[in-house]
Amino acid sequence: MSSSTGATTERFLQGRSALITGSTSGIGLGIAKSLAARGCDILLNGFADETVVNRLKNDISSNHGVNVHFFSTDLAKPEELNEMCNSIKSMYPVVDIIVNNAGFQHVSPIDEFPDEKWHDLLEVLLGAPFRLIKAFLPGMKTQNYGRVINISSAHGIIASPNKSAYVAAKHGLVGLTKVVALETAEMNITCNSICPGYVETPIFEFQVKSLAEKESLEYTEAKKKFLSNFHPSKEAVRVTDVAEMTTFLCTDACRNMTGSQITMDGAWTAK
Repeated sequence: MSSSTGATTERFLQGRSALITGSTSGIGLGIAKSLAARGCDILLNGFADETVVNRLKNDISSNHGVNVHFFSTDLAKPEELNEMCNSIKSMYPVVDIIVNNAGFQHVSPIDEFPDEKWHDLLEVLLGAPFRLIKAFLPGMKTQNYGRVINISSAHGIIASPNKSAYVAAKHGLVGLTKVVALETAEMNITCNSICPGYVETPIFEFQVKSLAEKESLEYTEAKKKFLSNFHPSKEAVRVTDVAEMTTFLCTDACRNMTGSQITMDGAWTAK
């Protein structure tokens, strides 16, 4: 590694392409920028208004000299996902890197959990990764190269109450990771899952601000109190931490690192 942020700064992904779901903000956007900095063409997916999308595309393209495309596909709808795959294949017959990052949360006791929320959560967090891997894995096989990175969660390893669909989907994503790794072990195709704890995203900041207001705390004090219930480190994971780990998994140094669950949670799941 040659940079202070982690993975190599060389443009070792020049000529490659990467599809990152849920990449208009947060972790996904951070990953997109990190891969673009290494020369990779970027296929964005997510929900954002046209002005925001155009700004993101222009920023990434001009800053890193790569091609950037955007798909507003709703991953909860398989027919839309299939249309996106066909559109991508018309531009890139082979997609070299898939980052399954899209997701959302719903919190409710099981006996009150809406069926439609269960269905949509499982579809976006587990069904879509399955379908995307199925669609683009054949192309990876033809060139004897591919990288699949599934952004799971600490909740892919442990559980919390009132998050039945999320926990089930993230556990399933870890299982899917292992199966893909076994099926592609001799093909220079790797499949790994990253399992972050709480990451410094707008959603996390909202949770901390809510706690600060509720208990009349300063933001930094509320942040430490919130994290102390989960991360022994009392520190949140940075978006750049996850982005650089994703980029590192795309290097040749990781050609024999496959089927892994990489925890980034301040020792939460070590307890």
